[in-house]
Amino acid sequence: MALRNIRINDDPILRKVCKPITEITPRIRELAQDMLDTMYDADGVGLAAPQVGVLKRIVVIDVGEGPITMVNPEILTSDGEQTGSEGCLSVPGKFGIVTRPNHVIAKYYDLDMNEQTIEGTELLARAIVHELSHLDGDLYIDHVEGELHDVSELSEEDGSGE
Repeated sequence: MALRNIRINDDPILRKVCKPITEITPRIRELAQDMLDTMYDADGVGLAAPQVGVLKRIVVIDVGEGPITMVNPEILTSDGEQTGSEGCLSVPGKFGIVTRPNHVIAKYYDLDMNEQTIEGTELLARAIVHELSHLDGDLYIDHVEGELHDVSELSEEDGSGE
């Protein structure tokens, strides 16, 4: 297990467009595992490669149904709407209200370069859109409705903690 440093909001790498992955090498496999380890250690549900300083099109997600590693992902369709609290490991201690699609279908490649399709609703849809946005230098704070809030305010409002 290797934990990587998570880049924080003012790091310019978070605003760059990532390059496609053309082949799965041992380094890409190691990156994917490191990203999962880092995400779990930080209690996140998703992590994109630029968040650990790598400009490659790869994300990892786990909304409680097991890990998903997506190489060169793209959203095929999205519909519906959900508005709710959203945070990011690269913007620690903050959250904001963001509207996202409630349903998405995305295609990606797995770590054997087999094309896969995933359909997500609610939290999974939100996580897919959030993480794929990172690959194009787009952060959730660009879409917050109103102000960013401290996570402690969320805890007070609904008693859930983080």
